[in-house]
Parts: sequence; C-alpha cells; structure tokens
Amino acid sequence: METAESPEAFERRIRLHFKNKKWLEEALTHKSCAVENPGKSHNERLEFLGDSVLALAVAHYLFKRYEDDDEGRLSKLKSLLVSRATLVTWAKELDLGKYVKMSSGEEATGGRTRDSILANAFESILGAIFLDAGFPIAQRFIVRRLAKKKRIVETDYKSKLQEIIQKKYKIPPQYVLISESGPDHDKTFLMEVRLRRFVLGQGEGHSKKQAEQAAALMAVRQLKNKRIPKSELQ
Repeated sequence: METAESPEAFERRIRLHFKNKKWLEEALTHKSCAVENPGKSHNERLEFLGDSVLALAVAHYLFKRYEDDDEGRLSKLKSLLVSRATLVTWAKELDLGKYVKMSSGEEATGGRTRDSILANAFESILGAIFLDAGFPIAQRFIVRRLAKKKRIVETDYKSKLQEIIQKKYKIPPQYVLISESGPDHDKTFLMEVRLRRFVLGQGEGHSKKQAEQAAALMAVRQLKNKRIPKSELQ
C-alpha cells in the first residue's frame, strides 16, 4: 500500500507554495505509480526539464563565484555539482523519498531510498518549480543548496585510486561498463573498477566518466579497510 506523505507536507518542507498543484503532484509521482494507475502522469518529463534548469543555475553560480577560473575548471566543478551523488545528497536532506508516490512493489524493494529515484525526483521538483514560479525562484532554490557548501572540492578519485593501486600492487585498475539504461537524453551508466579478477567498486552516473569516478570513490573507501587477497591477483 502506498504510504507517501502529502504534496502539501512537501510544500511546507521546502517552504514554497505551488500555484498549480498539478506540477508538484506530477513531480512527486514515480513511473511505477502511473503504471498502476493508467492515465496518471509521472515525473520523467519534468526530470528532463529539471536537468536543464539545474545545469543553467549551477553554471551561472560558478561563473559568478569563480571569476578567474577558465572553462575547463568550471566544467569540472559543474560536473561535480550536477552529479547523481550531489542530487541524492540534496534529496536526502529534504527527506524527498517520503513524498514520492510509487507502486507497492517499488516501495517494497527499497524504492524510497534508491539513489536513482531520489536523484530523478529532485530534478523533477526543479522542473516543477520552474514551470510554476519561473527560473528566478528555481534558481534561488538551487543556490540555497549550493551556498551550504562552504568549499567546493574537485576530487579526481580515479587519479587517487591509481596512486594507491600503483603503490601497493603495481597493477593498473580496469574500468568495465556493466550496464546502461534510460532514454537517450538521460542515460544511466553502471561501471565497475577491477584489479585483475577482484572487484574494487561499482558506481552509477549520467556519463561513463561520472560512473567511473563513483566506482573509484567506492574503491578508495574499500581499500582503506581491506587488502586484496593475492589469489585474486593471479
């Protein structure tokens, strides 16, 4: 049975009032719920729109904040800030999973805490705010979250992992594409990083590079607490 909290409760949570409740309702409806209720709209179109709203707001924020940085540096920072990991963090800060309407089956398998659902729902909310109140309000909503980051740290986990592996094992890690899903405009890639037969970590992202960085981050964390059995490196 669906146990999502009401859209009105989410409005209070984010301190925004929607003039057209349709947009908020749609943003908080996962596709699985729409499948169980034919004719009901779901949030994939709003997610598509919200992705572009986020990209523009973040690009503008970085352009103003880092006046002396070149395009390459700004692009790297933007990639970090619009990554799935960032979206999931913001979604969790809002307890967004509690408000998303989904099928009973999706809920039973952990849908309320699934990263892909949380990230997509957050982008859908941005699309809904844009349609209901315009870009300045959506931008303010995003910038409030960006402003909480005292320092934006660009971390290249692939390089960090390479350094650790080289020092300990003298074998380069390999990145393997496990799967890709979603429509062409919003694909999700699952990458795995391995050392010979041993799986160091997995990661998801909207590009292969993002997924590789996420996999490398998991690997770096894993290697802090364990050593790879020699039998796996033969």
